[in-house]
Amino acid sequence: MSVAFSEENQKEFERLLTRYPDREAVILPALHLVQQQYGDVTSEGIEYVAGLLGLSAARIEGVATFYTMYNRKPVGKYHVQVCRNIACSLLGAEHLIDHVSGKLGVKPGQTTADGKFTLAKVECLGACGTAPVMMINDDYYENLTAAKIDSILDGLK
Repeated sequence: MSVAFSEENQKEFERLLTRYPDREAVILPALHLVQQQYGDVTSEGIEYVAGLLGLSAARIEGVATFYTMYNRKPVGKYHVQVCRNIACSLLGAEHLIDHVSGKLGVKPGQTTADGKFTLAKVECLGACGTAPVMMINDDYYENLTAAKIDSILDGLK
């Protein structure tokens, strides 16, 4: 598969270049555009962004692997990311990860057989005040309990 922005994403990329005078500042939003268009950020996507920005692929790869928000392989229709940082951990995140894992029948890093759900443990979702939290695609779910998770996931099936 050859990576290239759609016409719409190309226009957005060009708009980003006018907004940020430093090309390094465009790395994150450019990677978001790749992920938005293809569902994940592959090595081809990294090479494409590197070429567009005139930066090394290693530099782009470093950014893409540092942040957990970039999917390095395809994920299910619903990407369930459960935070395991300190605030979430103190409020039972590991128990909730085990709960989600049991409910979906997959371990963190795996996708359900029907391709609908991918479960991931992530280091921080930046919502410590409402811990424990999880993110499904672009939506946050806060102050989680096992019952609340059941309700959320059942609503997605």
